[in-house]
Amino acid sequence: MGRVTAVSPASPLRRDLTNAPLLAAARGQAPQHTPVWFMRQAGRSLPEYRKLREGVPMLTACFTPDMVAEVTLQPVRRHGVDGAILFSDIVVPLKAAGIDLDIVPGTGPVVADPVRDEDGVNALPELDPASLDPVAEAVGILVRELGDVPLIGFAGAPFTLASYLIEGGPSRHHERTKALMKARPDVWHALLGRIADYTLTFLRIQLDAGVDAVQLFDSWAGALSERDYREFVFPHSQRVLTGLAPAGVPRIHFGVGTAELLPAMREAGADVVGVDWRLPLDEAVRRLEAAAPDAPRPVVQGNLDPAVLFAGWDVVEREVRRIVAEGEAAAGHVFNLGHGVMPETDPNVLTRVVELVHSIR
Repeated sequence: MGRVTAVSPASPLRRDLTNAPLLAAARGQAPQHTPVWFMRQAGRSLPEYRKLREGVPMLTACFTPDMVAEVTLQPVRRHGVDGAILFSDIVVPLKAAGIDLDIVPGTGPVVADPVRDEDGVNALPELDPASLDPVAEAVGILVRELGDVPLIGFAGAPFTLASYLIEGGPSRHHERTKALMKARPDVWHALLGRIADYTLTFLRIQLDAGVDAVQLFDSWAGALSERDYREFVFPHSQRVLTGLAPAGVPRIHFGVGTAELLPAMREAGADVVGVDWRLPLDEAVRRLEAAAPDAPRPVVQGNLDPAVLFAGWDVVEREVRRIVAEGEAAAGHVFNLGHGVMPETDPNVLTRVVELVHSIR
């Protein structure tokens, strides 16, 4: 199987945003205020997004540069967040490679021909970087439009993408995925190697076009024990994250239900460790420091429970203040949710959260 080369050093298209709070915090420095952005901030919680996307399939939107740029900009305009997250989907590189899949409303990604054996892995196509030109074009528009707001690129991690390919869609227990992993480790590692190729290419395109940071989402990694994560997942996520190092931008690594995996996820090459709502940030910092006492102090991102946004402002304010205080245990803290914004969330609450976080320090 082919292997992509590591990303080139700093893109000439990247802006000089040295003092941007998001990037300063990611480097473990003291920004002028705690930076804040929200996973899934560009999406269904915004009426302007729903109006723009009306009648447009998700994957069509992801390959339409003007639409990608507009959706990415919407929460920056509305909320005043400290970072824009590129509007896309984790399956975009799979689609760009020619894999037959669709994003079904109410279900998620559905793969027509699941990959469950050696023949299926061998049949996976190479990813032509030119197929991602619309993504690069969208990043180019955003670099020109965002001013001093950093742009975060993103991709799905190899394990999560492998689960979709093997299961054929979302899965609660990942039984086929775990079965292949255990029964045919040779096939498993060949599959994740190919997916790591896709992921590196996808992120390299974004970096070369000028994104200022990247986030690697391993949405389903929390389904694994630490032992299985280290044996079957870690080498491939590490290849992606370390392959991005020459670009010199912050690398954020996030997973759901990964409290027991945080040290390993940092060890894989993360500059910033995303923490979901299940673990207090100060405890996450304690675990990270205990696992690597000689490493630099950790930087964390998170971790307001998205459901708290429905609880009324008094509760929201109390929880936000608690999380900002817990984040002081880290060398740097990027305020975020512990997962994505839910579609029914009141956008005005998100705006007030941004204002509150900025006012605390």
